[in-house]
Parts: sequence; structure tokens; C-alpha cells
Amino acid sequence: MMIQKSKHLVVFTGAGISTSCGIPDFRGPKGIWTLQREGKALPEASLPFHHAAPSMTHMALVELEKAGILKFIISQNIDGLHLRSGIPREKLAELHGNSFMETCPSCGAEYLRDFEVETIGLKDTSRRCSDANCGAKLRDTVLDWEDALPPKEMNPAERHCKMADIVLCLGTSLQITPACNLPLKALRGGGKIVIVNLQKTPKDKKASLVIHGRVDKVISGVMEILKMQIPPFVRIDLFQIILSQALSLDKKFVNWTLRILSVHGQKATLPFIKSVEVSFLDNQDFKSATLESQPFLLKRRTVKEKSFELVLRLNFSEGCGSSHVEVNIPVDFKVSADSLNLDKEVVFRRLRDEAVQDFFCGKNAVIERKSIPFPKSEVTVYATVTNVIRYTQDLKTLAIDSLSNGNMKRQLASVNGSAISRKRSRRPKRKSRY
Repeated sequence: MMIQKSKHLVVFTGAGISTSCGIPDFRGPKGIWTLQREGKALPEASLPFHHAAPSMTHMALVELEKAGILKFIISQNIDGLHLRSGIPREKLAELHGNSFMETCPSCGAEYLRDFEVETIGLKDTSRRCSDANCGAKLRDTVLDWEDALPPKEMNPAERHCKMADIVLCLGTSLQITPACNLPLKALRGGGKIVIVNLQKTPKDKKASLVIHGRVDKVISGVMEILKMQIPPFVRIDLFQIILSQALSLDKKFVNWTLRILSVHGQKATLPFIKSVEVSFLDNQDFKSATLESQPFLLKRRTVKEKSFELVLRLNFSEGCGSSHVEVNIPVDFKVSADSLNLDKEVVFRRLRDEAVQDFFCGKNAVIERKSIPFPKSEVTVYATVTNVIRYTQDLKTLAIDSLSNGNMKRQLASVNGSAISRKRSRRPKRKSRY
């Protein structure tokens, strides 16, 4: 009822909304720090973090935002799941950063990756800004304990908390300062705080309503009472195929090279592709090949006049909703001068609609095609559906314990995809300019 009557709902999220995604929290009953303190073994990971899918809570928030009820999200999480779920960037403050995001310190451009950025602590990464007028070295966005909260995230978070009539705190222990004090700013303007968390928090006495329960179960009940559906999650990933060619010295043959690469640069990995099987349609003259290591690369020589059709079977990694996708590429070595550059969001919307309707992964579409004069090449960017998840809102079927943590040996070195130093695990407070 409070959400329904709200005029400016702000949601403040912590690690507890991501435990059902396979990402562990810290202070929960099965959190990393809790288990360490109790001397208990840490459970195994179910899948790599870059394949973690948003929870039903993440997707319920997407629906509340689309309905105009939810005005802003403030998150302490660095798992990138809010953006991946479909929350607009301008309606999200990621206070502690995003392990899948790089930013340009010069022009401010942001780059959301499909892989975990290799550094933390606002350090330079191995990539540069793609703006031709900039080219500065990019930096990761994940804060270390000594780093102050960035004004770019903190300022809108403060502003929306002051405007909020409800700040709904989901899955957070509300112990990390100064972030945990943001919800209190709503009280000064007559707003209220609602807390949903398994354990007690230091802010419970300030809240108008406290529910000690699992976030997914509570939010599922909220959506049912509001008669709102939790939308399915459709994950779309990008890859590019580059076909390069050059004539042999005697000009009788074409030496050609096939590359399957990340759109984030030739040195970036494709985390969702395990291997690529290359075959040739209706042609027994060519030998098939299986590419098992990145970068995926195949070199061949062909008679100049001979055209053929390549069939690529891209085998997906564990955690995807389908085993593979197939792409057919006609090859006649006549590189077109015409370029193709479609509206990415329009293509994404069509792929999502088709994936939801058919409940099927592996659909793909061309987004961009361009030619490069030297070396003579054709570059094609594809979008493909790698996962489709539907969420049940039946409270009776919700799992009592949805936590499915990953390889904890890895987690200790990389929680939410970012290294945790001894400093970070010992010092639960951040310095702040605020």
C-alpha cells in the first residue's frame, strides 16, 4: 500500500538482492564474512559472475520503473545486474562502482563491458577511450576502501533521497558508511524508510516498516498484490566477425582469414563463447575446423573464382540458456562498399520480443556491417540472445534458500568480479568528502 501511494519511490539495494543470482553477500547467514568468522567452509560457485542473471527482485524493479512508480535506484552492489536488468543509467547511482564498467577520466564516457574489468581502485585498464578526439586511458570504476564516493553517483543519490516519500531498502545491512546514511535524508522531508533484510540493521528503529525476510519472496508478494507481472529477463550479447582477404603473389588464390572477436576490442575476450565450429555448406572440398581458444582465428587459401558459404556454430559457455547459435556467411570475396548501421535499441527490442514469445535463445541479428580497405576486410557485428529467464510469482514455489554461491576460493579473491584485499575485508568503512 505504501508503494502504491508513493509519489517518489527510491530503492536502496545491497548484496542481499543478488544472493539468488549466485553472488554471495557478506553479512548474511551464508555471507562470506559470516562463514569466515564462524570458521565454516565456503560453498562452491554455480557459474562465473559474468553469466549471473538478474533476480526476480531486479526485474520487479524494472517493471516498477517502467510503470512510473520507481523514480531512482541507489545501489551498493558492483555486480552490474541493475544495468543488465534494464534500469536506465540515468535512474541509477552505483555508489561503489560497477565491475563491468570502464570510464574515461578525460571526457567522462562510460563503457559497459560483457567481461569483468581486470582492476579495481580507479586504476588504468588496458584500453583507451574510443572517441577519436580523446583516446585517453580508461579506468575501472570499482572503489577500494580508501576511495571517497564519487560525486557523480552521490549527488543524484542525495537529491532523490531528499525528494523521496519512501526509501525502500532491500537486502542491505545498512552498515557501510557513508552510503548507509542516505535513506535517513528522506526523514527530514517527511519521507519514510522501509527495510527488507534477513537480519536486523542499525537503522531499523528509524524505519516505518521492517520485514526480516528474503527479498525475492517479499517483492514477489508485493508485485502480486499490485497485480503487476515480473517481466522475463532476456540477455543479448554482441560479437563481431571479420573476414579479411589478400591475393597470393601469383594472383590465382585468395588467402583469407576469419576472426570471431569481441566488440570491445581485439584483445578482449568473449566470455559467453566456449568454442567455434567452422564448416562449409554443400562443399566437400573444404576441411571443417573447430576453434577452441581465443582469439578465434581461421586461415585458409581458396581459388580466386570460388564462392562458398561458411557455417559457424558458436558454442556458448556454461550459464547461457542455449547451447549454441549458428551463423551462415556467404563468401564471394566481393567486399561491398555499402555500410549498414541499424538502430541497436530497435534490433534489441525485436530480439527480446521474439525471444519472449518463443521462449528461445540463439536468435541473432546483424546490427552493423562495414568494409575496411586495408587489409581488405568486411566487419559484421551481430547481436544474439544468450539467455531467457521467466520468474514465478507463486509464493508457494519460491525456494526457501535460493543462495547458490560460486567457487569460494575464487570469491575470496574476486567477489562480484572484483578483487578484495585484506584492507577491504578488515575495514568496513569508507572515507568520504560528504
